[in-house]
Amino acid sequence: MSARSPAGAEPAGRANQRLRTRKDLLDAAARLMQRGGRPTLEEVAQEAMVSRATAYRYFPSPEALMLEAAVHIAVPEPDGLFDGLASDDPAARLQRVDQALHEMVLANETPMRLMLASMLEQSAGRDAQDPPARQNRRAGLIAAALAPAAPRLAPEQLALLSRAAALLVGAEAQFVAKDVLLLDDADTRKIKQWALAALTRAALAESQARDS
Repeated sequence: MSARSPAGAEPAGRANQRLRTRKDLLDAAARLMQRGGRPTLEEVAQEAMVSRATAYRYFPSPEALMLEAAVHIAVPEPDGLFDGLASDDPAARLQRVDQALHEMVLANETPMRLMLASMLEQSAGRDAQDPPARQNRRAGLIAAALAPAAPRLAPEQLALLSRAAALLVGAEAQFVAKDVLLLDDADTRKIKQWALAALTRAALAESQARDS
């Protein structure tokens, strides 16, 4: 059975393809940057095996692509993030995700802020047929973190926990803590760790209650 989308929304398969195309462009830009130099959008399109017009639909300028590609390189891959972590505790694994992204944002704060500003500008007036304005890098990390606990979580609770965790990890929550709440780095980490642990306990408790 094919995935359904809300009325007026783009079919899920096409939306996923757009995300894959966007990731292909970022991966291509990252490869070229790691070889040295600053590739053009045309060179990135060729490396990604898409047309120049397609590349420009996803990224309005070479600067926007290079800016995000630099951040893209800095985000850890799910396969390697949990090396050396013996615990299968979902809270501990979510905190590993938060720690990795938190440190990545600290090390790349200026490009992260510029990237978010560019994405917000692109998102203004965007509709379902436009290419996505940003890449969802945290979802794969969260899915890998929760994979060992998935048998203990009801599907609804697993989905809720995954989405709630996505609101807490990454640059947006970090900048709210710093710019709006005026918290220092230590307090920001403490609050996010507390929230991730509380959400995990709630999801596990709700799943256990459903099974009893």
